[in-house]
Amino acid sequence: MNLMRKGAWASLALMLATHVLVCSLACWAQTQDGLDKSSKGKPSPADLSTAQTDDQKQINPPTALPPDDKFVIGADDVLAINVWKEADITRTVTVRSDGKITLPLVGELQASTKTPKQLQEEISGKLSEFISEPAVTVAVQEVRSRHFNILGRVEHPGSYPITESLTVLDAIAIAGGFRDFAKQKSVYILRRNLDGTEVRFIFNYREVIRGQNPKQNIKLEPRDTVVVP
Repeated sequence: MNLMRKGAWASLALMLATHVLVCSLACWAQTQDGLDKSSKGKPSPADLSTAQTDDQKQINPPTALPPDDKFVIGADDVLAINVWKEADITRTVTVRSDGKITLPLVGELQASTKTPKQLQEEISGKLSEFISEPAVTVAVQEVRSRHFNILGRVEHPGSYPITESLTVLDAIAIAGGFRDFAKQKSVYILRRNLDGTEVRFIFNYREVIRGQNPKQNIKLEPRDTVVVP
């Protein structure tokens, strides 16, 4: 009889322990579920860092090139012209193919062949007739003038950046050399002047590489076009 009672008590104790364990696991699961739900929609530290970086980009946009005494403005360059406290004059302009720009009160100005600093001083002088001590800043926002073109029977025709010492031979090499059936004796270079006129230079590749007429290997200027028939 005592053995039966002891067995009943043992069974009851096991059932109670199992019940407590199940309840504890259920409570723990509910707590974790609540934490997961509460954390949803909250940005992680990595997300916050990315968001801050994006905000900083909006607050601090990339700056244009500052005025200097070396860079010479050319056609198609984009200029950011700022006149302090004069929102109607402050603007971004593209230098036209004739090398000129137009501004309110100032009218037309020759921008090409000048440095940003020279153009800045000229605009200030023109505006001084209308504004007391104008504060003008000219910056090159995009450089589009410093390139040359090569067309015709070369491996990679197109537009390429130009350097001060680039020659016709250099341009042909940059474009990958001649293709089959290229007329190497009849290459020519087209150069457009500011007044719209065009000059044509002849380049005989065969003569130049033999050293017979090295003067034909001229130094290219921005916006020159090399044509290989």
